[in-house]
Amino acid sequence: MASWQDILEGGQAGFVAELLEFIRIPSVSASTDYAADVVRAGEWVEQRLTKAGAENVALMQTGGHPVVYADWLHAGAGKPTILIYGHFDVQPAEPFDLWDSPPFEPEIRDGRIYGRGASDDKGGMLIPILAVEAMLAARGDLPVNIKFLFEGQEEIGSPELPDFVAKHRDLLACDMIFSADGLQWTADEPNLVVGLKGLVGLEITVTGPDGDQHSGLHGGAIANPLMALSQIVASLKGMDGRIQVAGFYDDVLDLTDEDRAEIARVPYDEAAYIDSLGVPELFGEEGYTTRERLWARPTLDVNGIWGGYQGLGTKTVHPAEASAKITCRLVANQTPDRIFTLIKTHIEASIPQGVRVQVDRLPGNADPFQMPRSHNASQIAKDVLAEVYGMEPYVTRLGGSIPVMSIFQNELGVQTTMFGFSIGDENLHAPNEFFRLRNFKRGQIAYGRLLEKLGE
Repeated sequence: MASWQDILEGGQAGFVAELLEFIRIPSVSASTDYAADVVRAGEWVEQRLTKAGAENVALMQTGGHPVVYADWLHAGAGKPTILIYGHFDVQPAEPFDLWDSPPFEPEIRDGRIYGRGASDDKGGMLIPILAVEAMLAARGDLPVNIKFLFEGQEEIGSPELPDFVAKHRDLLACDMIFSADGLQWTADEPNLVVGLKGLVGLEITVTGPDGDQHSGLHGGAIANPLMALSQIVASLKGMDGRIQVAGFYDDVLDLTDEDRAEIARVPYDEAAYIDSLGVPELFGEEGYTTRERLWARPTLDVNGIWGGYQGLGTKTVHPAEASAKITCRLVANQTPDRIFTLIKTHIEASIPQGVRVQVDRLPGNADPFQMPRSHNASQIAKDVLAEVYGMEPYVTRLGGSIPVMSIFQNELGVQTTMFGFSIGDENLHAPNEFFRLRNFKRGQIAYGRLLEKLGE
């Protein structure tokens, strides 16, 4: 009888054809124009899981874009139950004219499959389905109990997922979680991501007079909202890059010597980084390396600021209103609620004379995620990556946010190990997104080995 490895080896042409079919579904969750296509992609996943041999397969409603659940629970009570997560929605593909081939008419060129969602996350989430199918075909069973949860709203921040997971806590109960949405360091260097930043956003609105005023008639008599807003914003961060909000750093989990050694081990070329961004030099909080700031220190950034006259030439106007949007990337153990309250309190204590200020919280918040160093699932994943790639994986963190990681932690009490096979250079969220077919195959082998080791 053929082994599961033999089945995967012989099935690659068919698997690639299926991935092409999957990518052709324009499951853009951000636009209502594609809502039916997100459902269609969920139905495709439902059918593919059924074909693979999964049981209790269901397209489930959330109040927004749907999710797909499936399981196989016959390994026995003495074996762990593993939840595998991924998402079938994709980012918008605009601007279309920057694609070398249509984003939803995928093409294979030079061992890469090009199309929106190829790398993030359709290729990634198909990988564990194929591995499970091959193992069931070869063995007739699995070494562990498996649950799948694939969602259709990750690219818009998973807004309905917290309530869904809370409502279905018993259905999703598990011992370990692995995310098929994740990155390796390069095409041939493995990577274990152990931390993600959280996110909180706010908008500041400063108002003065009832309407715009002539600066020659009223300048010097009343406060200028744009100037007041600038003073407020400037008060939030010092010239040394340190955030000046009282209490902002109180809950930050400091880097240990071991943390810093792991970060320093990851290859880094500062000159190339500067050149790639086109900046004259780097800037950030003193006392930390660039990578430490990027991965393990919180940030506060102005994302937009506006008010007054924006046209050509001069208009001597005293603006009635000015606004700014600010977001903070958070690290363990900060929380969006506390950081928003601290910043709001700081702003309300810093209002210049003669203006009114309103602070509103923006949607899209996320808790930071930090994997405990002793986490057994991550150690097993690390061992599998070392075996499959032939080298020890780098241990890294990401400055971005993935809401589902903290949702699972909060609602299920289980940490999530990222076990995905995309690469950061594959134009995720950008034109000409692609996925390397050799890593599509490599990921299938890695998931098979992972399940075997978990069963041991």
